[in-house]
Amino acid sequence: MITRLKTIKLDNIGMTASTLCAIHCAAVPIFFTSLPLLGLGFLANPWVEWIMIIIALVVGISSIGNSFFKEHHRVLPLALLIAGFVTIVVGHLFTTGWLEAIIVPAGGITIALAHFVNYKYAGTCKAGDSFFHIKHAHPHDEQQAA
Repeated sequence: MITRLKTIKLDNIGMTASTLCAIHCAAVPIFFTSLPLLGLGFLANPWVEWIMIIIALVVGISSIGNSFFKEHHRVLPLALLIAGFVTIVVGHLFTTGWLEAIIVPAGGITIALAHFVNYKYAGTCKAGDSFFHIKHAHPHDEQQAA
């Protein structure tokens, strides 16, 4: 149970951080010239971006990797995590300008989606096999109703 709670907390952190990363990657090119005036020039530094990417990678591997191997054994969150990071790295290394401002945030949103799907999988019980396990009947629910 402690592992599941730790995973859920990491997924919450991962969803928040990935969404903020996507917002950062989309907003920095737009506000690039005004950031120094606001004392936020450091946000445009490539080191800040790569540190954010590395932190997101560590949180993602910890949360989704742990859930994959110990809880749900489903590939979708892991595949979304990998696709998101590949998208971000490709966007940073091989694109520039407005194309980078579209591709990199899309990678951040993909990572946030990976954490959301993992959150749903890790927080579900084992009594059923629906995709997000939203509706099902437990055997113990029928006993309590009787």
